[in-house]
Amino acid sequence: MATAPLARPDIDALREPQRLIPCSTEIPRSAAPRPWPRAERPLAVRVTGAGRTMDLDEFLDLTCTTSLVVIVDGTLVHERYFHGVTPEDRLLGNSATKSALALLVGTVADLDLDAPARSYVPELDDPACGYREVTVRHLLAMTTGVDWAEDHRDPASPAARLVAPLREGRGSLREQLTSIPPGRTPGTSFTYCTADSLVLDWVRERATGLDFATHLGRLWNDLGAEHPAVVGQDPHGVAMAGGSLAATARDWARLGLLQMDGRVDGRALVPQEWTDTSSRPGEPFLHPGRLPVSITAHAGFGHHWWPLDAAGRRVTADGMRGQFVYADRDRRVVVVKTSAWPHGDAWADMQYRDLCYLALPAIAEAALNA
Repeated sequence: MATAPLARPDIDALREPQRLIPCSTEIPRSAAPRPWPRAERPLAVRVTGAGRTMDLDEFLDLTCTTSLVVIVDGTLVHERYFHGVTPEDRLLGNSATKSALALLVGTVADLDLDAPARSYVPELDDPACGYREVTVRHLLAMTTGVDWAEDHRDPASPAARLVAPLREGRGSLREQLTSIPPGRTPGTSFTYCTADSLVLDWVRERATGLDFATHLGRLWNDLGAEHPAVVGQDPHGVAMAGGSLAATARDWARLGLLQMDGRVDGRALVPQEWTDTSSRPGEPFLHPGRLPVSITAHAGFGHHWWPLDAAGRRVTADGMRGQFVYADRDRRVVVVKTSAWPHGDAWADMQYRDLCYLALPAIAEAALNA
């Protein structure tokens, strides 16, 4: 890992990203926005990782932080912004979007997780399609076994080609999904795969009749979001549900609070059974420390959330270049950290991520004890 932060982190692609993509839609703020109650206080944090111990300021600087918001039991206790970012800026969550998708899936009554995805999306019912024998549960856990490599650094990779319709404003996100070939037997291994998220969103849409933006808009309203969000789409109006949601740091925190038990202000928006299940790794090879080390040594995988313990009591959303929504579900602490660290060096990227997995619980602990 670099011993010093970048002098000028590149945040242009992560702040108000609709400026840079051809197609997007805005999710209106809540009709009854509910600002966080505030009781701000300093945090005395010691982060041990990357071969040393550092204080909070050094950690935030080293990992190119753009915002930090800490919520304890529904009260905002700490908030900071960096590099010209403001509380009103919509910040791209990249793959943290996947955790928002999981919450939407949790609101779908009568969705059969063990049904084949093709029962909802007949377009997948082709012997050459890797998703033909995949269930909804496989999609949620990314155990589909499709032949896939998630490498956004290589412009010729399947992952880069998948997001091209979003970036270039031409083509179709879903058209590509039917041509992804099979690989391993579904349910037997984990491969991080944004295509799985897009198929999951396709299933969600067919089960509800609601596109991603409309469904999220309903949840956004119920959450009391203070600001509009924005979602990137292909030219056909299909959202990149695996990585294009941008929201203010304070509103990202609402998704972490919802993952606690599915309730906001005493109202059940998502079944608690779902937030419990989606927070837990469902297979031994999905437990923390069992994923490929190139992803992280400190987390496992649930249903599009990343648990830090086998019981799923501490989880996070995780997006490329350091976008996190961490939730300590027992102690009701949410930590949102957005970042703009460089992505070109895969080794440094992995070390930044692992350092954050060590720091987020330390920040939550400091917030409880402040």
